[in-house]
Amino acid sequence: MSVLARSVGNAFRNKVRTAAVVAVLAVAIGLALAMLVANQAVAAKVQELNASVGTVLTVNPAGGQGFEGGGEPLTAEQAATAAAVPNVSAVVGTQSLRLRNASEAAAQAASGTGAGPGGWQGGPGGQAAASLTTSLTAAIDAGTLGGRNQAVNGTTGTATQPDRSLPVTATGIGAEVDTTGKVLTITDGTGLGDYTAESSSALLGTTLAEKNSLTVGSTFTITDQTYTVAGLFDAGTTFGNNAVYVTLPTAQTLAGLPGELASMIVTVDSLENVASTKTALETALGTDKADVTQGQNLETALSSLGSVKNISLIAFIAALGTAGLIILLIMVMLVRERRREIGVLKAIGAPNRTIGLQFVLEALVLAALGSAVGAAIASFASGGIASALISTNSTSTTAAPTTGRGAAMAGAAWGPGLPGGGTFPRGEAGPFGGAAQLLTSVTASASPGVIAAGIGSVFGVAIIGALVPALLTARIRPIEVLRGE
Repeated sequence: MSVLARSVGNAFRNKVRTAAVVAVLAVAIGLALAMLVANQAVAAKVQELNASVGTVLTVNPAGGQGFEGGGEPLTAEQAATAAAVPNVSAVVGTQSLRLRNASEAAAQAASGTGAGPGGWQGGPGGQAAASLTTSLTAAIDAGTLGGRNQAVNGTTGTATQPDRSLPVTATGIGAEVDTTGKVLTITDGTGLGDYTAESSSALLGTTLAEKNSLTVGSTFTITDQTYTVAGLFDAGTTFGNNAVYVTLPTAQTLAGLPGELASMIVTVDSLENVASTKTALETALGTDKADVTQGQNLETALSSLGSVKNISLIAFIAALGTAGLIILLIMVMLVRERRREIGVLKAIGAPNRTIGLQFVLEALVLAALGSAVGAAIASFASGGIASALISTNSTSTTAAPTTGRGAAMAGAAWGPGLPGGGTFPRGEAGPFGGAAQLLTSVTASASPGVIAAGIGSVFGVAIIGALVPALLTARIRPIEVLRGE
């Protein structure tokens, strides 16, 4: 009988014990694999953030702070100046507008209940934009927060002063990116083509399109001008999907602000050059003309993700070590039980390496069975374990609440609302106000490559755990074993 066949047969010699050992190993190996999957998922997210959000700077008008800011608007000439700064790979200008439902605006005009101070006509960065109307109805109900905002602006929603719906945010962009500098996730249709020219095409958030029963090819109006839905996008948040994207020149024409920019999204060529590029931009544009900001919550978010990564790695090593310890103890017990068998084999001439190999192969059989069950456990548990680790370690990164228009309109504590999702706390303007949300977007999936790497590690530990008892067989002297019998 070959060594392999004898090893497999020995592994199933006591079926009850084998089942118990495999069950315990499966739990340890499953936990180890789940932690490895979580570690790899977090590492991929850190790399993604560093490669995208981490290299983005936001330029706003100096002194422009929400709806109470001041200063001078940014211009296309300043965008060209920013693009010429070393290490800047892209500059995208934006212009944002707030659109009121045309039917509601007409009813309010007839009843004499127009916009209150600081109402929907306020533009981003402290700019004032013309009042714009649309045939679109917001996809978000006003709710309690919207009611509070109406009270601040002088409309309490009584019988004589009807409730207002939330506005729809329209953003003009100079490239196919959202307000964080990331490429728009278009779920249906196409982009807008040439983003440097006026166009009658637009991109709608998925929930906004659903609310208004619009699909690709449908039309809607802004200030009596007809626009065609070229594509639908998913911003990942309810507020972000209550938005419209048009080309930058289109938004500038609608606002009556040709050549003006609400903000600029500057992409740096590498994370290492962000700090120096920020300083260079401030020098080139002038601190009295523009405020250059970096994601203040990104470092905290990355720190929390780093903690999750370290915890998952430590847990993976601990679970892997536990599996190795289980195999070690089992094999030591088997060697002690089979002393007579080992003595007989050595007496008939079997070399120590053959006997040792038999125990190593037996340990690998048990490890293979445990890995098969453990992989199944990890495929179901890895997502939940990663989410639990992230939610436990993300409390320190919780930013101020991003309640959308309600907080932005109040103007007392919040900065400009952005169509990419939510608003930014005063003094933290930029695309990172919701850094805590970045943590919850980590997706852990048990990919074949990661599982294979984990199982390879398990087999390595199993071999190490089996070598120790295998070496013990060399110390067994056949004459002593047979004399004892």
